Formats: sequence, structure tokens, C-alpha cells
Amino acid sequence: MDIIVREATAEDASLIAELTRKAWAGKVHVTSSGHRETAVYVAEHLRDGGGFILLDGETPVGSVRWLPLDGYPDVWEILRMGVVAEYRGTNISQHLLEAVIHHALASGVEELRLAVRSDQPKLIDFYTAYEFTLAEELEYSHANPLEPAPLVMRRMLKY
Repeated sequence: MDIIVREATAEDASLIAELTRKAWAGKVHVTSSGHRETAVYVAEHLRDGGGFILLDGETPVGSVRWLPLDGYPDVWEILRMGVVAEYRGTNISQHLLEAVIHHALASGVEELRLAVRSDQPKLIDFYTAYEFTLAEELEYSHANPLEPAPLVMRRMLKY
């Protein structure tokens, strides 16, 4: 594999929407809004926050986005991180997470947050390895009201 992570641009909105839908297919419960991802929605996220695309050579295989928390520009929520089915189990999603962490550090962000769906508890160990901790007192601002509330994890970047 020739793994490359590049920052997403506004022109990538359709690609990221497609990658998200593919990454969610067969992996995330059908009520998740990720199954109905649109380029318009992705473009808003890219404008207000940012994103990365994961490639194997020139083939897009995953993506991630982040948004500053309303009223707290030094807190970013990581959302919609996913890798298409053919690349699952190869541990390449770590490249997306590391890219967001490094970008946040370079941007002076104080805290990163992410949500773990109640049906995917094994991800807690993955994120814990990257110094995220459970923050049961927090609510995820992008939670889907049609689903059980996700667990929120956080990583402090400035101590």
C-alpha cells in the first residue's frame, strides 16, 4: 500500500460524501445519518472546519472531518471518520486520526472530541491508545436523535 493523507478542499465534497456512505455501508446501523451524507452537508463541514482524505496511491479509501464546537473555537469535534470495506482491518484509519491530531496541535486547538456509537464499543480501546479518555459528562453536539446517545471521548492538547 502507498498510503497518503491529504487535506480536503471544497471540490472534494462529493467524493467525501461518497466515501462516507461507502464506509458506513454494512458497518454502521442504518439509522445513522452517515448513510444519507450529501455533498452539500460535507461542503458546510469543510467550510466551517476541515477534513482529510486517505488514499492508497491515487485511490481514495477513507476520510475524516472536524468542526469547531459552537461557541468554543479551540475545541474541535472529529466526525465521520471511516475507511471503505476493502481496507478495513489494515489499521490505516490511524493515519486519518493522526492527521487531525497533528493539524489541531499546529492550529493551537486545546481539545479534540469524538463520539463512539453505542454499537461500536471496541473503538474505545483504539481511541484510548491515542490519549482520548471517556468524558461521560459531555454530550456530542452532532448526535442523531433517532439513535442511542454516543459515548463522548476527549483528548486535551494543552495542559
